[in-house]
Amino acid sequence: MLDSPHTYSSALGAPGFPAGTFLFDPLTGKAEWSDGLFNLHGYQRGEVVPTLELLMSHKHPDDRPRAMEILAQVFREGGHFCIYHRIIDAQGHVRRVLTAGNAQRGPSGTVALEGTTVDLTSTLRRETEQAARDAVAGANATRGVINQARGILMGRLLLSSEAAFKLLAGCSSMTNVKVAVLASHLVRVADTDAGPEAMDEFIRVLQACDQAAVKRALSPQ
Repeated sequence: MLDSPHTYSSALGAPGFPAGTFLFDPLTGKAEWSDGLFNLHGYQRGEVVPTLELLMSHKHPDDRPRAMEILAQVFREGGHFCIYHRIIDAQGHVRRVLTAGNAQRGPSGTVALEGTTVDLTSTLRRETEQAARDAVAGANATRGVINQARGILMGRLLLSSEAAFKLLAGCSSMTNVKVAVLASHLVRVADTDAGPEAMDEFIRVLQACDQAAVKRALSPQ
């Protein structure tokens, strides 16, 4: 049983960010889930047998092909992975989550997979709409929204908390757009039905720090 959080959850598994860990050994076919991961998927420990197939079956149908592609790649090559996606729990509730982990190749050549899934649903819903309006109007975004944006960047790009904030601050300096506005837009994009691709596109805009591209991304559609 996984008794302690995986290293990724130490950065993101703070209060307000429910998280669960998983481990899969392809050599034995054995899968282990923490209590948090059972809860995220709408189960209590003992109700179901954890398997990789069960984990994948709860992925949102629109996000499942991308998740399967990423997993296939890490099983072939090993290394870190990170994906922002949606899951549908046993009660039919859609959750917006961030899954990050590591696949390590053992002596036999097989790749053992371990990682953490962080639930961002409640915090995104609670603060995004009002904070986005305030930021676009020129007010300061709440610290919570900036932390949410920083958390998304930490998980998606495997950055430290400091590096994630520096990315936002650097783009703000280069484009003359407030950090609050950039953070609010990133969180708002992550909470839309546009899917992970729209979020990844805005992250690429932040990394490029191109003023024209940032202005286009922030312009009302």
